[in-house]
Amino acid sequence: MLAFVSRRLLATIPVLVMVAVVVFAILRFSPGDPAIIMAGDGATPERIVQIRQTMGLDQPVIKQFFIWGAKLLQGDLGTSLMSGVPVAKLIAQRLEPSMSLAVLTLAFTLIVAIPLGILAAWRQGKLLDRAVMGFSVLGFSVPVFVTGYLLIWLFAIKLGWFNVQGYTPLEKGFWPFLHRLILPSLALSTVYVALIARITRTSVIEVMGEDFIRTARSKGLGETGVLLGHALRNAAVPIATVVGLGIALLISGVVVTESVFNIPGLGRLVVEAVLARDYPVIQGLTLFFAFVYVFINLVVDCAYTVFDPRIRY
Repeated sequence: MLAFVSRRLLATIPVLVMVAVVVFAILRFSPGDPAIIMAGDGATPERIVQIRQTMGLDQPVIKQFFIWGAKLLQGDLGTSLMSGVPVAKLIAQRLEPSMSLAVLTLAFTLIVAIPLGILAAWRQGKLLDRAVMGFSVLGFSVPVFVTGYLLIWLFAIKLGWFNVQGYTPLEKGFWPFLHRLILPSLALSTVYVALIARITRTSVIEVMGEDFIRTARSKGLGETGVLLGHALRNAAVPIATVVGLGIALLISGVVVTESVFNIPGLGRLVVEAVLARDYPVIQGLTLFFAFVYVFINLVVDCAYTVFDPRIRY
């Protein structure tokens, strides 16, 4: 296991290096000048040149990249051009809302999606199965921001059950914290419930046709025992894969959801940094997201070895 994990970790290094190179190149060669944005509309050319020198933007692009890379190897993600705060500190400050939203979304998704997929497989071709498949199609079709605005209109504006926007830290109480995240989590989880329910249904149906399922039934095992004790366990590998990829895909969903619900997390930080052309923040966030994505894929690969003993290290 240790050798397998070590090989996978080494394989992530070229991926992260490529991400760093691509992001740096795209930002540097895209239109716009952060020095002009920082200087303001009434700034003189001399002031803009001074800001560019202070920010190091007057240096050749290759030199800028190697300076940034050298700092990165020392654990320094740089300093925000707009706020002057280290990027690592900005990420740490915004991490709690995004992590809370992602964890609650994942919990809701697993609680709802896996039972729905099992029930749909058990009632294959029946009304319940068709209802679950119809919900899956709808969940894939409706964008997250549309679902978010519909939930705000119904539960916040019309019924008044929730606040329209905002976030309450966990330190101010669990219920206020949870209450603020319910609507964003529901909006973000819609697409993942649809995805995981569909994959669970397909995987369980495939396993239900295997010989060992017929053997279990012939021994008098009840349908619940067959579904949960045999079918679901053997269908766990593709489900675990999709769950892992779904966690990684939460990154893009968090950006949209936090913007709709005005949650001060990493997603909002991405939007603010892009609008301000804050190079260090964008680069640091992209590398952070890439690392999270690679790490989750590593966990999924390790899960294969747990769920399927036929896989060798």
